[in-house]
Amino acid sequence: MSTELRRLRNYINGEFRDAADGRTTEVINPATGEAYATAPLSGQADVDAAMKAAADAFPAWRDQTPAERQKALLKIADAFEERAEDLIAAEVENTGKPIGLTRSEEIPPMVDQIRFFAGAARMLEGRAAGEYMEGLTSIIRREPIGVCAQVAPWNYPMMMGVWKFAPALAAGNTVVLKPSDTTPASTVLMAEIIGSIVPPGVFNVVTGDRDTGRAMVEHPTPAMASITGSVRAGMQVAESASKDLKRVHLELGGKAPVVVFEDTDIAKAVEDISMAGFFNAGQDCTAATRVLVHESIHDEFVTALAKAAADTKTGQPDDEDVLYGPLNNANQLKQVSGFIERLPAHARVETGGQRVGEKGYFFAPTVVSGLKQDDEIIQNEVFGPVITVQPFTDEAQAVEYANGVDYALASSVWTKDHARAMRMSKVLDFGCVWINTHIPLVAEMPHGGFKKSGYGKDLSGYGFDDYTRIKHVMTSIEG
Repeated sequence: MSTELRRLRNYINGEFRDAADGRTTEVINPATGEAYATAPLSGQADVDAAMKAAADAFPAWRDQTPAERQKALLKIADAFEERAEDLIAAEVENTGKPIGLTRSEEIPPMVDQIRFFAGAARMLEGRAAGEYMEGLTSIIRREPIGVCAQVAPWNYPMMMGVWKFAPALAAGNTVVLKPSDTTPASTVLMAEIIGSIVPPGVFNVVTGDRDTGRAMVEHPTPAMASITGSVRAGMQVAESASKDLKRVHLELGGKAPVVVFEDTDIAKAVEDISMAGFFNAGQDCTAATRVLVHESIHDEFVTALAKAAADTKTGQPDDEDVLYGPLNNANQLKQVSGFIERLPAHARVETGGQRVGEKGYFFAPTVVSGLKQDDEIIQNEVFGPVITVQPFTDEAQAVEYANGVDYALASSVWTKDHARAMRMSKVLDFGCVWINTHIPLVAEMPHGGFKKSGYGKDLSGYGFDDYTRIKHVMTSIEG
């Protein structure tokens, strides 16, 4: 017997709709490898409708006071808390993540981030008015940009959706948000919740594939395109947006170096680093996946890390003992497996390195040593539960290895030497440097990288500012 699939729908101008031409795609639960829903494969007509709705809603939403927008966002945060179990269920179907960790590690930060941006809506900062030319007063206006086309990734569908819509709405913009084609369920549910609070057209969701996202970015209506995704996707968005000079916000991945010096507490570092490397199956742009260890403790560290990895468990969402669930989709499983299959002869798989089970897209926690700086697995983002380890001889070589990749999102330094930690934080070419920890994020601090990790900031006042524009107003004071 075949099970009827749940039907997900676009959310446009306050209404749920099928794709105009009726096309759909199947949505797969990565923990089972089986379809559980269909979602619209949206085309140009659907994008046109969503953009028109957002453009029509923009003037009234822009003209609401910051206090009114704050009230709406606080209601959204409260509603997310009230519907937490529904959101968790949708996200678990999306991703196969452990239920308990989704409840404890995603819902609270999401709600907190929405509330942070609700407050940011009322803290519009600018230079003080003043007379910089005789008889004339200058003032600064901080205004919303307009319609924002936003594309969220599949590794954190809910949370990345929050990172996008919360600052945009707080600043007075309207939104058309597209989730990944593999993870639309929780975003559609968020639309139901948000749509019950904000006016029609302020928040719209369009599901679909890369062509849908491309149509959004190429559309003449949005004033800004924001994407969290691959470097390739980011480059395509930047190129497309350049044709009509849209503002672009890009968060494109990472290859975080984890620099461990000889004075580190090895047991504590291994515990924290393995957690930060394997959490969410390593499908995190900031994951602690590229460990650089001083040669004097390298062998001891590798042994301890391999044991920690072997003790780490992956499995079904309802298993309370697992740290992480499956890779998100069959293509990602193939990509991660390919990195291991192509390892050079000098590499050594200390533990793991293979698929787990035949049901779903699970991959074993893996540690690889014996690598060289120019190896593929060192230079390219694996986006899986794979931690590599390289030795270094001194501080200078650690910096050389750490900075010697195209990505520049996040990094960490592990040492008891405060002066060394400060030196390293200065020279590491990454948007974030953690010291004796790895992966914590807070709403008040910015998240964003350099180089091929993209540009623009999520979270914090800086993230809010990215969704505003600056206008100079000058007036005569001489009558």
